[in-house]
Amino acid sequence: MADLAVALRRHERVGFDTPVFIYHIEGTTRVAEPAWVAMDELAGGAFAGVTSVLTLMEIAVKPLQVGRPDVAEEYEVLLANYPNLTVAAIDRRIARRAAELRAPHRLRPADALQVAACLEQGATAFLTNDRELRRITELQVLILEDFVARRS
Repeated sequence: MADLAVALRRHERVGFDTPVFIYHIEGTTRVAEPAWVAMDELAGGAFAGVTSVLTLMEIAVKPLQVGRPDVAEEYEVLLANYPNLTVAAIDRRIARRAAELRAPHRLRPADALQVAACLEQGATAFLTNDRELRRITELQVLILEDFVARRS
């Protein structure tokens, strides 16, 4: 996992995709460990993090589907108060930047908005587990799966 910490520390500001938070909170998938490393590095101030308000929506869906609005609220409070993390609003400028990303890279709307918000906040890397986002050339895309410890 040291490799992920090193990769993240090369950047002053790192964008975070929603699944990073979900893997960190749930801790049940094989990428939970690198997600935990990333969140620990962020909390420790190794770099600043940014995500968009889309993350607030996306992390609330599952708890709301299972009738747990209290858990959705806890997740929102966690993100709003996470050390060194900015939750960026989406405005006209970000929507336009998202369109400029979406056109050449054929991104899904939510992905384009998420990355655009991070870019507008000065992110030079984006942590995700979505390999499709490797098409983006405007910042370094780091894939959680690439940092899973290989056991022999």
